[in-house]
Amino acid sequence: MHTVDQENVSATLTVAVPAARVFAVLADPTSHSAIDGTGWVQEAVDRAPLTEVGQIFRMAMYHPNHPNGDYQVANKVQVLDPPRAIGWLTGQEKDDGHLEFGGWLWRYDLASLGPSETEVTLTYDWSAVPQSIREYIQFPPFDPDHLTNSLHHLSELADPTSRA
Repeated sequence: MHTVDQENVSATLTVAVPAARVFAVLADPTSHSAIDGTGWVQEAVDRAPLTEVGQIFRMAMYHPNHPNGDYQVANKVQVLDPPRAIGWLTGQEKDDGHLEFGGWLWRYDLASLGPSETEVTLTYDWSAVPQSIREYIQFPPFDPDHLTNSLHHLSELADPTSRA
């Protein structure tokens, strides 16, 4: 199930995995390409676990409509509340090393439903995207079903014995 409003889209899935285990998978950038429901995330450039707000981690990406096809994003951790929430802004690193963020946020909220079950909500929020970017990127830039796909991938990674 997913919901869309004017500035964000979200999906929720209950998984048979403890919240701490789900959080650990999300805090590991090397798992993000396997979680991604769009197929755009290729691999983690920065492989260190996410441990603090403000931490930057980069991902190698591919999108057929991107001018270069292959490109890299820089993400900045905005929310880190183990094992309840994790989220990051996505942007890019300019040639001079300056980081610039577009205003969209990926956020996972985890609600423990017991020792071995977690409700996971994935939200993509573009409410802070300036008009100059909205003129050339349509939001959301993917079908909302990609969020549900990502949650199923996350469930499978967190508990490889389950069939999410």
